[in-house]
Formats: sequence, C-alpha cells, structure tokens
Amino acid sequence: MASLSTIPKPISDTSFLLPKLRDSVIFLRNISVSGPKIRPLTRSNVFKNSNQTLFSSEGQCSPTFDVPLLSSSEVIERMRTSRESQETKQLYLAMYSSVFGGITTDTAAMVIPMDDHMVHRGHGVFDTAAIMDGYLYELDQHLDRFLRSAAMAKIQIPFDREIIRRILIRTVSVSQCRKGSLRYWLSAGPGDFQLSPSGCPRAVLYAIVIQDQSPPDHRGIRVVTSSIPIKPPQFAVMKSVNYLPNALSKMEAEENDAYAAIWLDGDGFVAEGPNMNVAFVTKEKELLMPSFDKILSGCTAKRVLVLAAKLVKEGKLRGIRVDNVSVEDGKRAEEMMLIGSGVLVRSVVQWDEEIIGDGREGPVTQALLNLLLEDMKSGPASVRVRVPY
Repeated sequence: MASLSTIPKPISDTSFLLPKLRDSVIFLRNISVSGPKIRPLTRSNVFKNSNQTLFSSEGQCSPTFDVPLLSSSEVIERMRTSRESQETKQLYLAMYSSVFGGITTDTAAMVIPMDDHMVHRGHGVFDTAAIMDGYLYELDQHLDRFLRSAAMAKIQIPFDREIIRRILIRTVSVSQCRKGSLRYWLSAGPGDFQLSPSGCPRAVLYAIVIQDQSPPDHRGIRVVTSSIPIKPPQFAVMKSVNYLPNALSKMEAEENDAYAAIWLDGDGFVAEGPNMNVAFVTKEKELLMPSFDKILSGCTAKRVLVLAAKLVKEGKLRGIRVDNVSVEDGKRAEEMMLIGSGVLVRSVVQWDEEIIGDGREGPVTQALLNLLLEDMKSGPASVRVRVPY
C-alpha cells in the first residue's frame, strides 16, 4: 500500500520520458518507390513530410511521401508542436500518471503507453469532478462511484482511497485551475497486447485537469430517440471507458440536428442520454426521474433530487419521484431536462417531432439550474472540497 510520500511533485522537465519513448515508439523506415531508406531529419524540416500526400486519388502510394525515422527527442518535439498548433476549446493544464509517478504540465508528455489495456481492450474506468471557484464539486461522491466501477471491472486499485484523493487534489493544485474539470482513470495497466490483463504488473491511475474555453450555454435543446442499442445493465451501471455506443449515439443526434439521443431500456422505458441523465416535470408538477437500476447512477442527478426538495417547500413542485417513465409520459410532460456534470441542468424543448410543454425553457428546470450553480459555489463541505493552491 502506498504511503503519503508517494504524492507527486509537479514535473516541468520531461526529458526523463525520452528513454521511455525510445523504448515504446515504433521506428519505421522511410518509404519511397525506390525502396526503403533512412533520411536524416533536422529541426527545420521536422514537419516537412507531414503535409505531403500519402495516397493519390486512385489510392496508390504517393512517390513523394516518406515515413521518417524519429529519435525520441524528435517525437516529443513533434507532439509539442502538434499540440500547440491544434485548435481546441479545451486546455490541458496538468496530468498525473502513476506510470511515471508524478505530475506534468507539459502537454507533449500527457501520454499513456499503447500496450495499456485501457487503450487496446477498453479495460478501464473513469470519472469526473467539476472545479468551481477553486473547489472540487462532489469529489467524494464521484470518487466513491469511481472505486465501485473499478471493483465491478475487476481492476486492482493501486493506492488506497485517501492516497488517490490526495493525488487528485494535488494535480488540481498544480494546474492552478479555478474553473474546469478533473477527469481520472483507473486502468488494468500496461504490460502486453493480450486479452487477459494477467500480464499487466499493476493497475495504473491517470488524472488530467481540463479547462474548457467554451462559454456556458443554457438554451433549450432538441433531442431524438437513439437507434443505437443501449448497454446491458451490467455495463450501463459501470462508468467504464467503453463509450463507443455513447459516441455513436451522440453522433446520431448531431446528424439529425439534435443535441443528444435518448436511450430506451429493454422494456421500452426512458433510460438516459449518452453522458447525462434525463428528468421530467409532469403535468401534476412532479419531478420524475428514471430509476437507476439499469443506467448510470448520476452524481449530479442525485444531487438535483436533493436540491429539488427546496422547490417542493416553495410550492413550485408537488413531489419528487424516481420511477419507470414511458416515452408517452415523457413526451407529454410539462418540462424535460438533461442533467450531468457537463450540461448541469438543461431544458429540452423538443423530443423527436414532439414539442415539450410550450416549447420554451421550463421554469422548474431553470430553478434547478440556479440551485445547482448556487450549490457549486457555496454549498456545504460535503459537496465542496477546497483546493490548496
């Protein structure tokens, strides 16, 4: 079991990674029509070949394209240049990896080994906690679910819970991020490309701090019913890295000019979105949420159920219920909303061709969003963990 001395210090010099990359990078010979040969590279032309076309319009290999042989330092340099030139709305401020046992703020070093079973077998779990005003929101609730998922995935936890918690807080502290998110993974670990993880020496913990540059958007959205099969309950209740069905469901929504696609369970009841829960306000002014026995138990959704009790006291809701929800009941509800750490609480104004309520953002949905934002900024210590920067 790890001791507190294992909590990492930040790493700014990533030269220590070069031997690791030298061992793991596959060196390829240059390809040309005249046969394989090695051509030297310099810093000035390190990307010279990158813009050349690999294949012609007829699918033939281009005679001008070469696959360069790279040193480990050139790999790091290319990765750094690629990151700097990439247009993205997300900034990666710090990463922890138990592979190299520390934290780095160099995005070029934020990598994982190709033979990690999380990469080539999907044998890993993850979770996310929001960072708001220098506090981690619901870290302990997410961490508990994270460890439950690891147990279901039969991943041996490399550190005890308190060590993991301190590593996560330390990673955020190093990042200096005051508003963003912390995402973390437990993997069966690197070792080989076999199916079984028996060849992996130990499980691995990764964590990364993400700062999203996108402005918040709380406008009403449209959703569609997903045609992508939902995960069976054994896997749906576990937050594993196998998100291919989720990604395909999201892509299906975007292809239909919608924000998300809603899954139905095997009995035809409303289940969840690709990475968020669903809730409704019935015509009887009752907050209705699908039960969690076949879907992921959303930490944000469960917190919203607690916060909604205030609206019951104020008379804005008559009750709160977690139960099966038919599609018909969902589509004729007064309000529909998506709930999750990414969307927070967001109004759904149209589902397939049916308009929800009056087609505008619902007042209860807005009230729940305000309660959640207030909770994130000034809630009790049970949901807010201060980051010691």
